[in-house]
Amino acid sequence: MPHKPRISDAEWQVMRVLWKKSPLTVKEVIEILSKKTTWKSETIRTLVNRLTKKKAIGFEKKGRRHYFYPLLSEEKCVKADTDSFLARTGTTMLKPILAAFIEKEQLSDKEIEELRQLLAKKGRAQ
Repeated sequence: MPHKPRISDAEWQVMRVLWKKSPLTVKEVIEILSKKTTWKSETIRTLVNRLTKKKAIGFEKKGRRHYFYPLLSEEKCVKADTDSFLARTGTTMLKPILAAFIEKEQLSDKEIEELRQLLAKKGRAQ
C-alpha cells in the first residue's frame, strides 16, 4: 500500500459503509450511518471530507453530485491497522491475540477453513 493513513474509529464506520456498497453520495452515507449512530449529518460530512483528504476514499462527480468510493481495500486497511497496533503495543506474542479474536468472533465454516489453510501454509513456510 503506497500510504497508510491513520483512520479513526469513527472514520472506520464510514469506510465500512463504502466497502459494503459504493459508490454512494454523502447523503446516502448519512442516511445509512444515521440509523446506526447518533451523529449529526455535519459530523458524517466531516468524516467523509477527512477520509478524502487522507486519500482513503475518492469521489467521482456526476452532475452536481459527488459519488464516494474506497481507494483502499478493507483487507489492506485492516492489515495496516494491525501492524500499527502491534508496533504501538510492542506485542510479540500473537497466539493470545489470535485466540482472543477467534473465541470472540462467530466464524463460518468457510472462514474456519481459510484460517486452517493460512496456518498450514505458515507451517510449511518455516
